[in-house]
Amino acid sequence: MAEIRIRNTNERISGEANVKAFLDKQEVLYEHWNAAKLPAELQGKFSLTDEEKSQILATYHEEIRDLASRRGYQTWDIVALSDATPNLDELLKKFEQVHTHTEDEVRAITAGKGIFIIKGTDDVGYFDVELEAGDVISVPEHKPHFFTLMENRQIVAVRLFIETEGWIAHPFEDLTFQKA
Repeated sequence: MAEIRIRNTNERISGEANVKAFLDKQEVLYEHWNAAKLPAELQGKFSLTDEEKSQILATYHEEIRDLASRRGYQTWDIVALSDATPNLDELLKKFEQVHTHTEDEVRAITAGKGIFIIKGTDDVGYFDVELEAGDVISVPEHKPHFFTLMENRQIVAVRLFIETEGWIAHPFEDLTFQKA
């Protein structure tokens, strides 16, 4: 289950209803899918074949179609990151820069853990959304954020896009941001 950490105050928000209520106020979509639905052999696997990626998409077909129809997403794929990923540290350096997009950045976590750092309203500032299997998040277009892995450095997620070529990151300079 997702957990929030507000960086300015170190306050933590947990529990699905509390997390959802907080993220709703920040205009960030949060939902939860049944992580146990994924076959056991894929729940802890972070280096995937194309066939295994297809199996994950087939497992969550109904949820993906529902979300896509509500939000206008046209295409989706699977991203899997772990220490087995070539050039992982270089990829993470790219991910760990505050940026925006011209469409939502959507992730449905199917295995592992990850964290979005998002710029909230002026009274909140930056906050972390710690995600695990079953958590679904959509960071709205033009909202400054970045994504990184947590200490386990393993994640598998469904990514959904409006534009069929995927999203492009636009750097966002913010002197108030401090990595913590």
